[in-house]
Amino acid sequence: MTGPLCGYALVTGASSGIGAAFSRRLAAEGRDLVLVARDVQRLEQTAAELRERYLVQVEVLPADLATDEGCGRVAARIATDDEPVDTLINNAGIGLYQAFGRAPLADEEQLLDVNVRAVLRLTHAGVNAMRRRGRGEIVNISSVAGFLPRGAAATYASAKAWVTSFTEGVALRMAGSGVSVSVICPGFTHTEIHERTGTDMSHLPSWLWLDADRVVAEGLADVRSGTLVSIPSRRYRAIVLASRLIPRPLLRKAMATR
Repeated sequence: MTGPLCGYALVTGASSGIGAAFSRRLAAEGRDLVLVARDVQRLEQTAAELRERYLVQVEVLPADLATDEGCGRVAARIATDDEPVDTLINNAGIGLYQAFGRAPLADEEQLLDVNVRAVLRLTHAGVNAMRRRGRGEIVNISSVAGFLPRGAAATYASAKAWVTSFTEGVALRMAGSGVSVSVICPGFTHTEIHERTGTDMSHLPSWLWLDADRVVAEGLADVRSGTLVSIPSRRYRAIVLASRLIPRPLLRKAMATR
């Protein structure tokens, strides 16, 4: 962080998983929140719990980030100087764990709309508003999947690779502006994303799984210490390092069905 931030923190995908963990963590720090997700009922429930427990202001902003209307509503909230957003957590995302060509094209495009296009639009709104005020932080949530070729999830992995590269580029442009831009790349984390897609993950060993609260705690600690690309947990930092050292043809062969 570049300095004390007292404006609102806006979290997308805030009703569950890593987004809910970010909401709890920021509320515990005394930050007022804007919570964004599609499920109004769950948003209202989450907001009520945070208000009661942490005595902070919590604004509910229902929006489907796969749509122009939804992105536009959230971007407009980020852009306003009335009750400004000083922290933007671009966490919302969807998974599609099917080999390319098996899922309907509409599903592939929806993944890109949420995981790429929404991140682009909201970061654009955040950069312009925060740079104008001379303060702010943007944290995009990517994935370790973005460092690997994924035969079983090509669109998802490539979308996350884009988020990481995009964030690094924007961070370079924001240097010296008072606005910090960073990306957190977790590995497999206990959230609802796999259940929603009907993906059986029972074959994965327990040591690969992370807790959402731990991801947020480690990720935010990295961000606030000036780390541009945070990879929570030593095990996943080792995996990413190994992926860079293994010859690419061997890595592609190993990941052909993963």
